[in-house]
Amino acid sequence: MDESDFKAYEDEIQALEEEIRLLTEKYEDLRQESTFFSDEEILKAKQSFQRETQGETKGHESPSDLKAELESLEADLSLLMEFTGFHFTSHSRKIIERTKDKTVQKYRLSGKCHSLSFQVEFQLLEMQNNENVSAVVSDLSIIMESRDDLNVSKFVTSTEECGDLLTFFRSFSTYAEWHEHRRSTFLHFKAKYPDIVTLPEGLLGDFIILKNPKVSGFELMIVWKIHLDEEGTTTPVLDLLPKVPEQVLQQSRGSVERLPGSFRSALRLLGIEAAIENLLTVLASGK
Repeated sequence: MDESDFKAYEDEIQALEEEIRLLTEKYEDLRQESTFFSDEEILKAKQSFQRETQGETKGHESPSDLKAELESLEADLSLLMEFTGFHFTSHSRKIIERTKDKTVQKYRLSGKCHSLSFQVEFQLLEMQNNENVSAVVSDLSIIMESRDDLNVSKFVTSTEECGDLLTFFRSFSTYAEWHEHRRSTFLHFKAKYPDIVTLPEGLLGDFIILKNPKVSGFELMIVWKIHLDEEGTTTPVLDLLPKVPEQVLQQSRGSVERLPGSFRSALRLLGIEAAIENLLTVLASGK
């Protein structure tokens, strides 16, 4: 075998190695992105990747292996959404810079957690040092429902300044879960006591009105705020505000004034649903 034959083989081997490297990079990019794709985007990506891998040489990973990998990622994503309540509706990623040991990417994510929508933009710097990989988030921008709430606004501002993406997702998940809990509780009592419970601001409001149909002008307002502090801790805050006709108030002022305190005690002892249920039971009985 002469030198020209060796040269031809070397060129072919180098070409194959380059092709394998490019396909590996594409596959790794797809695997990273798939954790943020919606169901529709995952399906499109899988179909596109399957088409591109048709007819590849035997030395490459088979389409069936790639399909199994994507199906596993889909299952992980489904479990993540079920566990956290997050559902990503759109995702984009742009590679700004890539070198041998550094990659800079810009991400944009949109979606919902339970009933609350959000949008996140950030830049991710990944550094490769020997076998260690470090990642740093910067330029974090968050748009979330309830941003007009002063406490929520402070939390968002603090999280953006720190670039703490993990804290945002963890805290927003808990915050949205409480919103969903409040909504389902209001819905439950409205369906069970339609003549007593009214929702002036709908299911997404932060209070309900309880009326005794047999006593004109008598109302109990249950206010249910959801407080999110700068550290990302969510705390439900409930209180009872009675509205009593003047003639009734003059006769039973002491009892009326004790109602809010009694309700707070019931909350501590019984929990939210049971405390509200007790009030509704008394009103429904007409006592």
